[in-house]
Amino acid sequence: MRDTYVVGLIGTGIRASLSPALHEREGDEQGLRYAYQLIDLDELGLRPSDTGALVEAARRMGFTGLNVTHPCKQVVVEHLDELSPQAAALGAVNTVVFEDGGAVGHNTDWPGFEESFRRGLPDVALDDVVLLGAGGAGTAVAHAALSLGTDRLTVVDAEPERARTLARSLGRRFGADRAGADGPDALPRRLRHADGLIHATPTGMAAHPGAPVDAGLLRADLWVADVVYRPLDTKLLQLARRSGCRTLDGGGMAVFQAADSFELFTGVAPDPERMLRHLAELTRTPEEIR
Repeated sequence: MRDTYVVGLIGTGIRASLSPALHEREGDEQGLRYAYQLIDLDELGLRPSDTGALVEAARRMGFTGLNVTHPCKQVVVEHLDELSPQAAALGAVNTVVFEDGGAVGHNTDWPGFEESFRRGLPDVALDDVVLLGAGGAGTAVAHAALSLGTDRLTVVDAEPERARTLARSLGRRFGADRAGADGPDALPRRLRHADGLIHATPTGMAAHPGAPVDAGLLRADLWVADVVYRPLDTKLLQLARRSGCRTLDGGGMAVFQAADSFELFTGVAPDPERMLRHLAELTRTPEEIR
């Protein structure tokens, strides 16, 4: 086992990310020398198409690995030497480990969301679920939702063809009758009889404020899960609670995917419960601190 780990996160608008704190704190607890750097495309004046060059630069500089977030989770795939079975199935990568001179892609979003959902919404109906967002995070969440037992998942995206592509991929893996796709205009109709809504777009993040759906589409018998965790209490979740919905924030997914990534980077099993406590400390509001 090496004694020093240098890890980075590639994405846009990531200055508010808590990944550095989560990883470095767990590294300290494990007695490791662990440094986590933010590589923000916006701040560097780069584009998602530059992701491959950043991966190669990190490998040459001796990084242990990289996390990858919006909008690079799918772009990065073509720049890697190998994919884990889950990453290959998704066509999306959020964790890159440098091994023997090569770059291996993994996806810890899928198991991260599954574990968070099992804990946070263990007994909700899963007959009819709407997923908003078909990007890298949405792809992972879609597979997780169907693995959790969702009977019918409808993928809605601003780019209808992207939603259809994901639905076809899900159909091949889980059965054609379990996944469908639609455009944004169909969202009110789709939500009218849905059991739950999973939100997996950047809307609501610190760099992309706002709510992805109108409050009038939410009702008390609809559960709402958000993958955004910064802020933890998104506008969508606030609107959902006001409508009486059961909700799940993105904190659990953030922690469980980070824990899996940490183990991939270090070979050391982290303590997810400790990481959950640390996230709670990091996201406390000034009012809670007082």
